[in-house]
Amino acid sequence: MNVFHKSPLTRLGYDFIESQYLPKGKDEYYLRLQQLPRNKKYQKLTSEQISILVANNNQSDNWKMIDVSAGFDPSLVKNCRFFGWVTMGDLQPVYHEFHNFKMPEGIYNSTIISCDIGHHACIDNVQYLSHYIIGNEVMIANVNELATTDKAKFGNGILKAGETNEKQRMVIEVCNENGGRNIIPFDGMLAGDAYLWSKYRDDEKLLQQFSVLTERKFNSSRGFYGSIGDRTVIKNCRIIKDTKIGEDAYIKGANKLKNLTINSDAQRKSQIGEGCELVNGIIGYGCRIFYGVKAVRFIVASHSQLKYGARLINSYLGNNSTISCCEVLNSLIFPAHEQHHNNSFLCASMIMGQSNLAAGATIGSNHNSRGADGEIVAGRGFWPGLCVSLKHNSKFASFTIMAKGDYPSELNIHLPFSLVSNDVTHDRLVLMPAYWMMYNMYALARNAWKYTDRDQRTQKTQRIENHYLAPDTVNEMIAAIHFLSKLDVNEKDEAIVSGFENSKRPTLITKVRKSKAMFENMIRYHAGMCLLAWINENQIKDIQTVLENLPRPSKRTEWLNLGGQLMRADRVEKLKTSIKSNSIKSWDQIHAFYQKEGDRYPADKLQHALSALAETDGIKFKDMTSDYFQFILKHTLDTAQWIKDEIRYSRSKDYENEFRKMVYDNEEEMIAVLGSIENNSFIIGQEKEYLKLKKQIHSILRQLKK
Repeated sequence: MNVFHKSPLTRLGYDFIESQYLPKGKDEYYLRLQQLPRNKKYQKLTSEQISILVANNNQSDNWKMIDVSAGFDPSLVKNCRFFGWVTMGDLQPVYHEFHNFKMPEGIYNSTIISCDIGHHACIDNVQYLSHYIIGNEVMIANVNELATTDKAKFGNGILKAGETNEKQRMVIEVCNENGGRNIIPFDGMLAGDAYLWSKYRDDEKLLQQFSVLTERKFNSSRGFYGSIGDRTVIKNCRIIKDTKIGEDAYIKGANKLKNLTINSDAQRKSQIGEGCELVNGIIGYGCRIFYGVKAVRFIVASHSQLKYGARLINSYLGNNSTISCCEVLNSLIFPAHEQHHNNSFLCASMIMGQSNLAAGATIGSNHNSRGADGEIVAGRGFWPGLCVSLKHNSKFASFTIMAKGDYPSELNIHLPFSLVSNDVTHDRLVLMPAYWMMYNMYALARNAWKYTDRDQRTQKTQRIENHYLAPDTVNEMIAAIHFLSKLDVNEKDEAIVSGFENSKRPTLITKVRKSKAMFENMIRYHAGMCLLAWINENQIKDIQTVLENLPRPSKRTEWLNLGGQLMRADRVEKLKTSIKSNSIKSWDQIHAFYQKEGDRYPADKLQHALSALAETDGIKFKDMTSDYFQFILKHTLDTAQWIKDEIRYSRSKDYENEFRKMVYDNEEEMIAVLGSIENNSFIIGQEKEYLKLKKQIHSILRQLKK
């Protein structure tokens, strides 16, 4: 460590004039050396360079502490003050341009304290620039304060040397306003991590290990410098403090950015725009946050958006999500969430992805006690409609859609794909199971396609399931079949039940027999599609090979949704055991476990689908014949055709309903506005997929006849 004795930094302390953020000594100096690019070579200023700098109205407390590269041009540094150890890279008399914003290379009208500035920088009118390592070709203009303190944590929930009080640790209080499910945020935290940490609160040893794994990710030493990656542009901002910024980011007009990590690179550029105030958070790659957003204690996963005055507090927002004009508090939100209507409010909830909150939706603001004691849990595909108001505690099965209404009591909706409505006239709750399949196949199928098509992640550590038919929904459908089979159904195909609402008023379930039959058909169809995928993957050409190698289903397994990735419950238990036994020693190993489970998912899904099929049809696969196999294939093809036709029919209603058509003077105007159904790219794609499936099934059926 001889470098410490040689450095003049060792004489500088926090009492040094105008240098309250200068490094205290060797530890912080060493940390900066560790952070600096290793391929840079610097030299001391020559007397001629110093003379030019002085002539350009520059000042320094010690010119000997300024190091420069061989390509440094001192004539491009004007009206600046330098304190502490400053390094500067190459400068040339050229200008840089970004979105019509032009700046000359050089450093002008700024105060620089202990910074490393890379090659070809454009810096102008930065009133206070302290303790930053700045990459190459960076543009910074008109910033009041851009500084890093000696205790910077960059949004991670860690304690630094000398901090012994847990109150000094930043946590995110997801799912519960009382903080009973708080998580410690870290850069790289996935939705699955947040789920595990917030869910198993009764397992103290597991929670302790999560804290240990998080502390292991970071160095507790004080004095890490902030960083700004190559080609990043920052302009017209007020305060940026204790913030780590990646490459190719664009930050303009922000009011306050404090204690943040902003991930960005050339392929996944992040942007922060006008009027934003972001404190204590981590922003994933490819995110866009602009127009007056307020966020405190938060994680926004990659390729998500916050915009138009959105407020995000004590919450985790999953990948590929959008929140705009809304307020979200104390929530854990899985990937593919949309909430972009004014006045929507979401509080103390776990929303398991593929969700859409409409305008005026108030999810979790009605308390049933004087304490903030409520939670709401909603499975995949949760769609509360306009002005829906829900009460803590409530729980919803996958693909629940809520009709407009003020729901006065707590709800437990365990039937999937249900339309839930509040019948005020008859003072009852009404459920229609399998509503999506019976009346809006277009939206159901299109959403499955849309979420996959719009997944912009380049590192898919978690394998997110976007299809509406999967192990979680199949298990819910089987439970629904058992429940519906026991009901006393009247001649209208309806039944009166209880237990869905915490009140004395009745609950009416409509279309009982039809929804039960729909669930059974969908379970068979799902098994057939999984089976065909397995045949394709293994390039099986004849029925005998299928029957000999078909996976023999065991008992149907329980599954969990870990941040959008479906995983067998028994595997999750093994993961927890490995974490507690210290067999898994890092979050990276947990993420590797996710990837391994993702690789196993197709085989596990097939096994589960066949188990569900055997249970639904009451068969044993050891006795499976080619006749039953042929029945499943034909059923799969018939259902695929029905789905294709229902998709077109669902969409055609927008063209045929007289109340929808009345705003157009003629059909030509309607088509000009809506587009022709014949040119609908999604419908065309679905019909092509059906023809491809039909060809494959007919080929297999021909083999059966040989």
